[in-house]
Amino acid sequence: MKKLVMGMIGICTIVLILFGTQHYLASKTGTNVSSNKVLNLYNWGDYIDPELLKKFTKETGYKVSYETFDSNEAMYTKIKQGGTSYDLTVPSDYMIQKMKREHLLLPLDHSKLTGLKNYDTRFLNQSFDHNNQYSLPYFWGTLGIIYNDQYINAKDIQHWDDLWSPKFKNQIMLIDSARDALAIALITQDKSVNTKSRADLAAAQAKLTALMPNVKAIIADEIKMYMAQNEAAIAVTYSGEASEALSHNKHLHYVVPSEGSNLWFDNVVMPKTAKHQAAAYAFLNFMSDPKNAAQNAEYIGYATPNKKAKVLLPKAIRQDKQFYPNDQTVKHLQVYDDLGQLWTEKYNDAFLEFKMSQK
Repeated sequence: MKKLVMGMIGICTIVLILFGTQHYLASKTGTNVSSNKVLNLYNWGDYIDPELLKKFTKETGYKVSYETFDSNEAMYTKIKQGGTSYDLTVPSDYMIQKMKREHLLLPLDHSKLTGLKNYDTRFLNQSFDHNNQYSLPYFWGTLGIIYNDQYINAKDIQHWDDLWSPKFKNQIMLIDSARDALAIALITQDKSVNTKSRADLAAAQAKLTALMPNVKAIIADEIKMYMAQNEAAIAVTYSGEASEALSHNKHLHYVVPSEGSNLWFDNVVMPKTAKHQAAAYAFLNFMSDPKNAAQNAEYIGYATPNKKAKVLLPKAIRQDKQFYPNDQTVKHLQVYDDLGQLWTEKYNDAFLEFKMSQK
């Protein structure tokens, strides 16, 4: 009997050790946690002020398990697989449309959202999520042009068509993105950035190919670093990347052409596998609070869709037309739709052919 008791004690000890080890590893690595007092948040890397996560835990008691992704497609794949239950994630506009269509999201109960009134109505009820049934705006921005005033006069680079000027031969760094590059050409031809016309796409590809002599490089995230280091005179990239580059080089400026551009959104959604909905709503309301949203916007450097938070930002930020363009400019901005697999491939093929023309 004593051996049996000792054996049972040994088994219990092993179980407790294993449980404690698992709990310790989860707390240290930030892996998905299933406790009722936790929020499993899946976000882009370095896309929230860490101090806000601490503040949220202190105010609500919910511990945040924070995991990151580096692309919408990586996030989508993991959510679709369903192996990990995230309570909130932050996809971009076109991906929200796709996830909604594939029934990967839970509709939001607006009666549980206390901060909806804080948002700028210009950034609500977008085509990818009518009436914000599934998402709340997190950050927004534009596609535009960075130029270095040591090499370029401001008056020479205010519109997309200016990029084709012979004076800019081999001076432009172009974002490595089919949708963005073709959008530029489409806008110069007064076409929708979401066109599904073969003729429109072919004309845009031809126009883009004519830009190649001016293209120094086609790159992605490195643009902000190269521009900050005076490696090129002009770049086409996103406002968030531009903001970071400008913060490191006083000679850089950012322009959103008044004739139109892309208006992008990163919104917060609740995956259908969410297990901690009370925590998710608590976080949505916490981040909708103007003080918290303003703090986050200052930390990240992107434009906040929260109009009451914008008022709290330093004057130099909230009145910066480079990143908070006026209503007239915003009116001409276009949001990308999810084109579906067929037309996404057509855009990608057209862009690949353009890239292959680079010598």
